[in-house]
Amino acid sequence: MRLQPSPYLLLAASALFWGGNFVLGRAVAGEIPPLSLNFWRWTSALVVLLPFTLAGLWRHRAVVAAHWRVLLLLAVTGVGAFHSFIYLALASTTAINASLFIAAIPVIIPVFSLILDGEVLSRRQGLGIAASLAGVVVIIGRGDPGALAALAFNPGDLWMLAAVPLWALYSVLLKRRPMALPDTVFLTCIIGLGVALLLPAYLWELSARGGIALSADNLMAIAYLGVFASVVAYVFWNRGVGQVGASRAGPFMHLVPVFAAAMAVVFLGETPRLYHLGGIALIAAGLVLASTRPGPVRT
Repeated sequence: MRLQPSPYLLLAASALFWGGNFVLGRAVAGEIPPLSLNFWRWTSALVVLLPFTLAGLWRHRAVVAAHWRVLLLLAVTGVGAFHSFIYLALASTTAINASLFIAAIPVIIPVFSLILDGEVLSRRQGLGIAASLAGVVVIIGRGDPGALAALAFNPGDLWMLAAVPLWALYSVLLKRRPMALPDTVFLTCIIGLGVALLLPAYLWELSARGGIALSADNLMAIAYLGVFASVVAYVFWNRGVGQVGASRAGPFMHLVPVFAAAMAVVFLGETPRLYHLGGIALIAAGLVLASTRPGPVRT
């Protein structure tokens, strides 16, 4: 029998890999131009996938041709524009500010679900989203309400403001993906389309700013982003959303800044504080509320 991992475990693992994406994106912001980073991230992911999915692409070519519009829209929202905006933002804003915007995604997903699918958020899900969002705010504000008031926003934050609804829309549109396509074949399709869309922007940036230095650190960063933050995380997220729905999966995006903060402790030597524990407890409670259904009432 094949083991079927919990969709919630898959969603949490995606958040873990995307937390690393933020840490690396900020770390290499001065070394790799943002559009180049996104282009080579997805190009490397495509190189990894194609040997395993090329035959499947050919077998399912009729399905791809019949659903090219939704595949293109998913490529724009989830591959091309969303991460380009994030890397553009990380070049000029802090990881704290970026995390604050990412935390808004689960709040916006139900809006698109309502508009596109008529899906109404339950009171329990709403409470879960509010609790997990409060946990993120506690971490970002370091347990001090005054710290939130002191946050300063710059033009990079506007890129994050534009990125947030793109991922919310991507998550809701996953319900419309052609289910006849295996997960990896579907991912290859949207990555291939995304790389094609990114190519003109990459060439423009290459002519304006030059290429990237082929250092070991830069290549390792692109390899991580291409394999773990792209192929593995997207397969996990797409499968998890397909099983539990976008609104129930959305709060797991609140784990991204939590994992990013944990990685900062490990790799950057930052010290964990009491407010981290309080924020994580709120996020955990929110995830339980938002991702589980109430049991039967006993009399």
